[in-house]
Amino acid sequence: MVGVPGAGSVVLVPSQGFLLMLIWIVGTLHVIASLTMVGLVLLHSGKGGGVSDMFGGSVGSTAAGSTVAEKNLDRITIVAATVFAFTTLSLGLALA
Repeated sequence: MVGVPGAGSVVLVPSQGFLLMLIWIVGTLHVIASLTMVGLVLLHSGKGGGVSDMFGGSVGSTAAGSTVAEKNLDRITIVAATVFAFTTLSLGLALA
């Protein structure tokens, strides 16, 4: 952080190296979150059952509505989508 004098106070401005490192870290998280989102969305069951049937997702789906595995898959997808949204906003603000 470098101090820059401004109207009677010191404003802290991040150095170029710190900003570049932050962009690389957030960019890496963004790529990981996007690939995770693609995989999780493909695992969700659609009208025909989907890939989640291979892991026992269809065993209790007729009796109980949605299974525990599908509920956990939904929660993990929501977390991945939230991380993706925050990294998108962070990269947009950092690169603007």
